[in-house]
This record gives sequence, C-alpha cells and structure tokens, in this order.
Amino acid sequence: MSNILEKAVSKTRLRLVPFMLVLYVLAFLDRANIGFAKSAYQIDTGLSNEAFALGAGIFFVAYAFLGAPANLLMRKFGARYWIGGTTLVWGFLSAAMAYADCEWKFLAVRVLLGMAEAGFFPGMIYLTSQWFPQKYRAGIMGLFYMGAPLALTFGSPLSGALLEMHGFLDRPGWYWMFIIEGVLAVIAGVITFLYLDDNISDARFLNENEKQALQAKLSSEESVKTTSKIIDAISNITVWHLAIIYMIIQISVYGLIFFLPTQVAQLMGTTVGFKASLVAAIPWIAALFGTYFIPRYSDKVGERRNIAAITLLIAGLGIGISALASPTIAIIALCFAAIGFIAVQPVFWTIPTNLLSGAALAAGIGFINMFGAFGGFFAPIIRVKAETFFNNNMAGLLTLALITIIGTLTIFMLKQTNKNS
Repeated sequence: MSNILEKAVSKTRLRLVPFMLVLYVLAFLDRANIGFAKSAYQIDTGLSNEAFALGAGIFFVAYAFLGAPANLLMRKFGARYWIGGTTLVWGFLSAAMAYADCEWKFLAVRVLLGMAEAGFFPGMIYLTSQWFPQKYRAGIMGLFYMGAPLALTFGSPLSGALLEMHGFLDRPGWYWMFIIEGVLAVIAGVITFLYLDDNISDARFLNENEKQALQAKLSSEESVKTTSKIIDAISNITVWHLAIIYMIIQISVYGLIFFLPTQVAQLMGTTVGFKASLVAAIPWIAALFGTYFIPRYSDKVGERRNIAAITLLIAGLGIGISALASPTIAIIALCFAAIGFIAVQPVFWTIPTNLLSGAALAAGIGFINMFGAFGGFFAPIIRVKAETFFNNNMAGLLTLALITIIGTLTIFMLKQTNKNS
C-alpha cells in the first residue's frame, strides 16, 4: 500500500471514527435508557411489565421497515444532511419521552423514535464502506461499535445520577434523564451539519493526491463485486442467511440490555440507582476491550466467520452462566456476555459490505438491519414470556442463551470466505 493511501486512511480514521462514535453513544443511550428508568417509570405511570416489554420492543417495528429506504435516501441526498437531520429528530423525540406519562403516549413516542433512528445505524455501516478499504473495516467498525459499551459504561452512571434528581422542580428522575439526554442528541445533530463531508471528493481534510489514492482503492475493490442491483441483494440467499444471523444476535443483545440494570440490582439486593448503575457498567467496560481487540485481530488474520461464531458462543455461555451462578460469578459471566454480543457485530458486518456494492449494498445493509430490528422487537417479549411461562426469573436468560448458541451454529453454516472478505 502506498504511503499516500496510508495517510489518507489514517486521516479519514481520525476524522470520522471519533465523530461516528459520539453519535452512536448518543443513539444507543437514547434507545436503551428506558431500561434504567424501568422500575421508577412503571411505578409513576402504572405501566405493566407486558406494556413495558411491548414499548421497549416496538421501537424496532418502524425502525425495521424504514432502514433500507433510509439508506437509499442517504445515498441520494448525502450523509451530512441525512445523518444531521436524523440526529436532530431523534433527539427531540427522546426528550419527548419525558412527557410520555401513560401507556398510549409511551408506545407512540417509542414508535416515532424508532422511525427517527431508522436511518442512523445502517447509514453508519454504509458510510464506513464508502470511506474505508476492506482491509480496515472490521477494526473501524469495532471502534464505531465501542459506542454501545461506552453508552452503557458512562451512560449507566449518568442515567443513574439523573434518576437521583427525582423531585427537582417537582419532576420525577426519569423526566430529567429523558430531557437532558435528548438535548445532547439535538446539539450533536446541529454539529453534524457543520462537520460531516458527503463523500471523498468533498473531504476537506484530505489533499487531492490522498483523495485520488483512497477513491482508486475503493473503486478497485468495488469492481470485482458482482452484486450491485437492489433486486440482486434482496434475492441473494447469502443476504437472507446473514439477515437471520443478525436477527438472532439482536434478540440476544437487547434481551440482555433492556433488563441488565434490573438484573444487576437484583444480584446486589438493591434498587436501580447510582450504585447499581455503576456495577451495571462493569460488563460494558469489559466489552470496550473486547470490541477494540477482537475486530482488529480479525483484520490482522483476515478471518471473519469463525471469529464471529466463537465470539457469539462466548456471549451465549456468559449469559447462561449469569442466570445460574452466585452474584460475583454472575457479574463476571455478564462481562463475557457483553464482550461477545458487542464484539461479534463489527466482524459480522464485514461480510455483507464485502459481498455487495452500490445500491445493492445500501439496500442490503438496510434489509439485514431490518431483520435485526425484528430481533430487537421480539427480545424483551421473548424474555418476559419465557419467565411467565416457566414462572422463573432465570428462564428468560436461559432462553436467550439457547437462542445465542443457535446463532453460533448458524454462523458456522456460512460459506468460508477468502482473506479479508
């Protein structure tokens, strides 16, 4: 690789990745913070466990169906306006959760929030494929995916601290949590309009030689791909296979995330607050390290399938053990679960981005993400139903563990690919 191309990739990484990471932290926090408010919010609003599970998951219904169209619109109008506008809208809607004081308002705002965020995550995956060569994508997406554990590491004590504001100006703590975290996203949306570049040719941080070298490398990789039409992506059996895998991953991920603060509080014999939130952050601190090193190792050895499968298997075993072990061992097991759930995803996303190109890639990412959104919708419902059916609080965790192990086997069923593909 030429020195010019290396400099271009290095500059692009420095310019885009921290910014993408901050946006993902805010996005993840605004979709998952309902888990921190669960107990107090339900008491104040009279929301049942079933209604909470439905609201936690219904976010993903609109999110599911709008992902692919949103990606195609971003491809048409450019990342700066699309991502900036998306961030503004979801920030306002996240803040609006502060006024969702009954069941119908709760469900309505969660649906609208899902619609607003639909274009963000698949847009970020597509953006990565448009700026970084294949060789670097797992590592780049690993850095981006650190947004999830960062949101849950720092967001956990932040949300817990905001919940402690209960009574300030006669408002409950969850009111202030939704307002403050939503406003942060609105600010980020405004900054996006000023900071982000739509494509390589518009990049203000690259000189002409660097632009040409980076564009030439990406164009040469695109030229060997045969799947570039939207219909080719949707009819591709491998894309469907990947969609099913991603749905399983998301069932496992959100089945854990939405209930983790409550689970940790129960292990500690306390309620969800600042202290329990600090302990709940421990698994996500562990996930930061795994999400940094595992995708980079995948890039180094050029292996995707087996690394993804083994990483997901670790997650499944971790969540299963957390259901059966003593509190200390359970927290350690949750650390392995968090590492596996988060680190598997950037490795997974290298597979479709190296298979598809052009409009097919934009649509394919949205299509796969749609199945993942279905997984996010069903996750809390599956967990609650399992606990109700077996009349056992641990049944939900064990069900998630079994689903995760099935996901591991499904990844192993993928055809093995060549180095860096």
